[in-house]
Amino acid sequence: MNSEACCKLSPVSDDYRPQGKYETIAGVETYVIEPENATKIIVDIYDIFSMSPQTLQGADRLSAHTGAIVLVPDFFDGKRLEPDVIPTDTEEKKQRLQEFFSSVASFDTNLPKLLAIRKAISVRFPKAEDHCGVFGLCWGGKMVVLACGDGNEGAGRRFNASGTAHPGLLDEKDAKAQTAPHLLLASKDEPSDLVAAYKTIMGGRAEVATYATMHHGWMGARANLKNRDNAAEFQRGYEQAGVFFAKNI
Repeated sequence: MNSEACCKLSPVSDDYRPQGKYETIAGVETYVIEPENATKIIVDIYDIFSMSPQTLQGADRLSAHTGAIVLVPDFFDGKRLEPDVIPTDTEEKKQRLQEFFSSVASFDTNLPKLLAIRKAISVRFPKAEDHCGVFGLCWGGKMVVLACGDGNEGAGRRFNASGTAHPGLLDEKDAKAQTAPHLLLASKDEPSDLVAAYKTIMGGRAEVATYATMHHGWMGARANLKNRDNAAEFQRGYEQAGVFFAKNI
């Protein structure tokens, strides 16, 4: 990840009880929030710490703010980066992180899973076929921009809007390739020049905001929702994402 904080900040625990259910979609165990009569859908992609309570709470909020079905696929199949790897302050921890990204969290392995889920949406949620968005946290943010670059077109494939929060591996090439309206919610820890580049390159197709008091991961597994400021900005971030997706999908 190109945010140094991603390799320094550990996740925190939370006791939130998710409101959705689980089902298998395109061979992937998936957390599902399905409001009655929903006609929009958002695929929500977690960070490297997998199905954290904070991430599932965020998915529930995203659904509540948009009225959309929200899916959180478990791409890692029950695995996650173990919290003790962070911070990566030893060679052994750096090696474990590298091994995780080259195996369980490989983009080459997981992007096809995302595209298979997108195709399955056409059958499982046909009313939402033409109103499909994708949102990702950190690692998931990179998945989002890869899915919404070249090839993001056609029935069973197109994502109508994309969004990220504290995204990892920001790259100007990804901004140039984006084919859908894009939301980028940055923390104080992402490289400010790359955050700004998204706005410059995408112009009016991008909504970019920096949460200047927040750390990398404030909307995912690193969210400390017992902290008043983090809890408030967590809520504001998901509200902003909700407004964006309600408008663009």
